[in-house]
Amino acid sequence: MSNPVSFQAVIEYVEALSTEEQDLLFELISKRRIEQRRKEIATNAAQTLKAIRRGTAKHGSLEDLRADLLSEG
Repeated sequence: MSNPVSFQAVIEYVEALSTEEQDLLFELISKRRIEQRRKEIATNAAQTLKAIRRGTAKHGSLEDLRADLLSEG
């Protein structure tokens, strides 16, 4: 988006739409968000599989993960 619109302006535009148009917009946004999340998951899975093949993926028990996460903080 080259000319960003304020969030408040977007809300006002949406409120000016008919109920049917608002429902359609909501459905469209929802589907796009789902597709975006699927792409993120697929990218993460591909990176994980690559790390496994290279032997650089970490593995262990839940306790190992917890200890690792706590040591990074």
